[in-house]
Amino acid sequence: TLNDVTFHYNGNHQEVLTDLSLQINQGSVTAILGANGAGKSTLLHLILGWLRPGEGQIELQGRPLQSYSRREAGQIVALVPQTEHMPFDYTVLEYVLLGRTPYLNPLEMPRQSDMDVAFSALETAGLHELTYRNVTSLSGGERQLVLLARALTQQPKMILLDEPTAHLDLANKARLMQIIRRLNSSGSTIIFTTHEPEAAIAVASHIILIRDGAILKSGSSDDVLTTEYLTAAYGSPVRVVRVDGHRVALWS
Repeated sequence: TLNDVTFHYNGNHQEVLTDLSLQINQGSVTAILGANGAGKSTLLHLILGWLRPGEGQIELQGRPLQSYSRREAGQIVALVPQTEHMPFDYTVLEYVLLGRTPYLNPLEMPRQSDMDVAFSALETAGLHELTYRNVTSLSGGERQLVLLARALTQQPKMILLDEPTAHLDLANKARLMQIIRRLNSSGSTIIFTTHEPEAAIAVASHIILIRDGAILKSGSSDDVLTTEYLTAAYGSPVRVVRVDGHRVALWS
């Protein structure tokens, strides 16, 4: 839950987010949708706790977000970033095992139970054949799926994904959508940012449409993903039509 949240970066007095209030329900798939620069990633990092609001409050499961230790938060919330620098020649398995950090003591080695969780996450992400490959040898799309597998290895209740389809080809986009549906059906809460209406249409039950750091419209996918609201959000004509029974966003 976010209550009257306002945020600006240090040294920049212009507000990135202004008087933002919203509630994301447990078990939902929520898409934060808007043009580049609208404030989507900033909102995601506030929910994660990486950034603190200048004004207002954020609560997670009824508790102030800042009251959680990093270890506690890491067992509840996981992030799949857009990109991440991978400086060492970790194998895919070693990299994915970093997701077990919130469950291990300092310098403690992963146990067999941690290994089992990692293998399961790799299987879910469709990466079992890459388990012992070096991460530096992977394609951009494969690396994105490795980041997802690491997040799954945290066994979080909530998964945040920042522009998850940005570096994926069509086949891997379809695979990611299937994984999101499967995770949600098993009880995970999913929140993802995107500038692609098609990704939101495909999996989201709830939409938060952002323009210039404020909520333009929020609600169900049917209510928000309309010609009127998408055109207003992107500042460019967008038509939402049905093709073979499915909604499609067309740019004019």
